[in-house]
Amino acid sequence: MWLITSFAAASIVTATWAISPKKYRLDSLTLMLWGLTIMVLMDHVLGYNGGPFIQTQTTGLIQNGTLLGIAMLAPVFAVWGIMLATSTLRGEISTR
Repeated sequence: MWLITSFAAASIVTATWAISPKKYRLDSLTLMLWGLTIMVLMDHVLGYNGGPFIQTQTTGLIQNGTLLGIAMLAPVFAVWGIMLATSTLRGEISTR
């Protein structure tokens, strides 16, 4: 499920990036989310040993696959928010 969650987030942000103003720095967020999606896909492919490819339950600390996907998205959005805030403070991005 975390593969689907990261893919959905990357797709939505990519579509939003195409129509939104540049001041939101969605290009950076898009690259980070597609990087996450590719890493999760590679983890699934390399760790596949039969059974369902998309799992809804995990054996790790977070048991729910959707919650794991959201937990993986949180740091990406946090880093993007920090990048956006520092760019705005430095005056690199026009607020118009």
